[in-house]
Amino acid sequence: MTVVAQTGAYRPAPPPAWRPRTDAAPLLPDEEPYRLLGTGAELDPELMAELYTQLVKGRRYNQQATALTKQGRLAVYPSTTGQEACEVAAALALKEQDWLFPSYRDTLAVVARGVEPAQALTLLRGDWHSGYDPRACRVAPLSTPLATQLPHAVGLAHAARLRGDDVVALAMVGDGGTSEGDFHEALNFAAVWQAPVVFLVQNNGFAISVPLSKQTAAPTLAHKAVGYGMPGRLVDGNDAPAMYEVLSEAVERARRGAGPTLIEAVTYRMDAHTNADDATRYRGDAEVDEWREHDPVALLEAELTQRGLLDEAGVAAAREAAEAMAAKLRDSMNADAELDPMSLFDHVYAQKTSQLREQADQLRAELAAAEEQDAAQHEEDHR
Repeated sequence: MTVVAQTGAYRPAPPPAWRPRTDAAPLLPDEEPYRLLGTGAELDPELMAELYTQLVKGRRYNQQATALTKQGRLAVYPSTTGQEACEVAAALALKEQDWLFPSYRDTLAVVARGVEPAQALTLLRGDWHSGYDPRACRVAPLSTPLATQLPHAVGLAHAARLRGDDVVALAMVGDGGTSEGDFHEALNFAAVWQAPVVFLVQNNGFAISVPLSKQTAAPTLAHKAVGYGMPGRLVDGNDAPAMYEVLSEAVERARRGAGPTLIEAVTYRMDAHTNADDATRYRGDAEVDEWREHDPVALLEAELTQRGLLDEAGVAAAREAAEAMAAKLRDSMNADAELDPMSLFDHVYAQKTSQLREQADQLRAELAAAEEQDAAQHEEDHR
């Protein structure tokens, strides 16, 4: 069907409205990163004490893991120094029955969730599988491929809702991961299915060396939420109380059946991408120094001290707990791992396939032959 304009030209008639248009206004993110520190907002003293202790332990964890890498005890370590508020808040916002889906950089969130630090680093050490039992701690394995953990989180959350389980999934990803197709698929599925999942994007400014300006033209990453039909939140990722509040609200929103939320935490990676990266090639010292003035640990310590919620004894207690954690981590990582080549075939499938059984038999035979050869050589050497 066509209509005639006043000029006499023909043009197509507009299509009939096939569904009501959603009002985008409630989905739009904050105009500025949401903050609580320095605003005079009321803070829960007990929660602040826990947040502060976890931040101090998190900073020490990052330092110790970085040192272990330099000592050859870790193959690689992606530090979260400067991002501790995001990591800690993500873990504390969840209930025991909820699930955390971390990326390879989120070992601190895994530790804050309750996993032993040495177990959280096992994958990065390269001597076993995940290092911890995902079912026991409700933490998915660290995801090295960018953003692949996001569809996994949506699938688990959707399945939990179908079963009627009171479970929320929180999936963590970096700004670089938002350029992956898995990010799009996960947000689209989550919004359509109204899955109880929260997406936390830690925008630390760089995808390895690629700045955010070369990754997206969106006003903020949080604005991407509108296109999928879910609310977006923009929060100061170095403001621990604000991070906890925004994440907790999103988790509870998902729990009551209101669907997913996309949260962009504006933060900064103080250290290099990993120990294999030279960050001076793509950013200057002045930029790093500017962000050091917005250090999440120092910000919270200063605020709580000013409010009389933290004294020297509290600072000392937090640091003592952090040192105890670091010492235990050192002892665990300095012990040589006991490796069993046959464990290669464990935890691949619930029931081994015929190919796996064949490969296991072949390796077992090769190991036995090598052992016999070593024994024969030893006997020959001692004749």
